[in-house]
Amino acid sequence: MMVIRFFAVLAAALCITSASAAAAAAAGGWVSGTATFYGGKDASGTMGGACGYGNLYTQGYGVYNAALSAALFNGGASCGQCYLIMCDASKTPEWCKAGTAVTITATNLCPPNWALANDDGGWGNPPRPHHLPRRHRPRPLPTVRHTIIYLLRVKCWRQGGVRFTVSGFNYFELVLITNVAGSGSVQAMSVKGSKTGWIPLARNWGANWQCNSALVGQALSFRVTSTGGQTLQINSVVPEWWEFGTTFTSNQQFDY
Repeated sequence: MMVIRFFAVLAAALCITSASAAAAAAAGGWVSGTATFYGGKDASGTMGGACGYGNLYTQGYGVYNAALSAALFNGGASCGQCYLIMCDASKTPEWCKAGTAVTITATNLCPPNWALANDDGGWGNPPRPHHLPRRHRPRPLPTVRHTIIYLLRVKCWRQGGVRFTVSGFNYFELVLITNVAGSGSVQAMSVKGSKTGWIPLARNWGANWQCNSALVGQALSFRVTSTGGQTLQINSVVPEWWEFGTTFTSNQQFDY
């Protein structure tokens, strides 16, 4: 068998037990899991995804990204979160490069496979928390299971401000929020047109938030609360001449 030593789980699937995930959420510490390779070295197989970010290159997420199980994906609430991962070379030396780590961003869902047991091949099946970090690898390789890794949720660092892409039609706006630093993920959003008050948005899917109001022809402001608890009010980031499918970048960013 070919031996692959990878830099802290590059292009791998990571599974975590419910108990360790709960402990990590409570203490903010490291949790252990297992990893599995997938995807090509150019990350062409990792574009798109259930968070709705689309082209991860142009959105700034690159190839250091991950898929989460249904339990950890949490209906899209975890989209954009960042994790530091490393491989345990003492337990799986044939797959690991000791002393290395990498930070990845959650950008996708690892769907459950109901034909497999939760403790065997169905790593993404509820209630198992499961990470599928995705990054390039040297060349296409067969699946490797049970590589031992460790994971720690960390602060996200982004270049530039928070971005908003407005899609939809007439009385339906779908707002994709990207390039979120700090906790990386969004807890709540509201929009305010230049002729309206604040309108709460509902998560539609992934990092896409929905509004059912007539906002065309109005400048748009957003009030965004991260899962870290920080709220930003970003005024008139979308000018009144906006068109559906356009992305606008703010000059504000999250710290936590």
